[in-house]
Amino acid sequence: MTQRTRRLARADWLETGLQALAETGPSALKAEPLARRLQTTKGSFYWHFDDIPAYHAALLDLWEDRATAALETVLDSGATATSRLRATAQMVAERGNAMTAEPAIRAWARENATARAALGRVDAQRLDVIGGLLAQIGIANPEMARIIYATGIGITDLTEDQAGRNVSAMGSLVDLVLALR
Repeated sequence: MTQRTRRLARADWLETGLQALAETGPSALKAEPLARRLQTTKGSFYWHFDDIPAYHAALLDLWEDRATAALETVLDSGATATSRLRATAQMVAERGNAMTAEPAIRAWARENATARAALGRVDAQRLDVIGGLLAQIGIANPEMARIIYATGIGITDLTEDQAGRNVSAMGSLVDLVLALR
């Protein structure tokens, strides 16, 4: 291991974990592989976290906080309900910022109760927001919120070179739903 010139903080471990999760999946969320990524020892990990489950919980808390903050940023834009709906749907279809690790978190949630609970809270919050915006616009069918949200989640599985088109397609879906009123 190489000598570090600065002491690692808890945030360094969490940022590295989100990156490792996005790149490799939950198997990378162990003390030794993370220590290798950070070129340090496992002792540093255990200085900041009691154990792996505590680390997983902290990592999921960070992701959940960022997902909530990204949603609040869209909602605080002061724009019309229609433009906030479009921006929310497009945010879900992007893989940037807080969302980078989201596909891996969704996969992890299939096998991990802590990840499933965090994902469930984020999903419920987003569905509530989309449903509320649709209601403000005059669309009361709750299934429309699920359709928009599910499309946003699924569209991220299209190849990365399609990312710009994914966001555009989400805007088109919102336009189509709005045309139904």
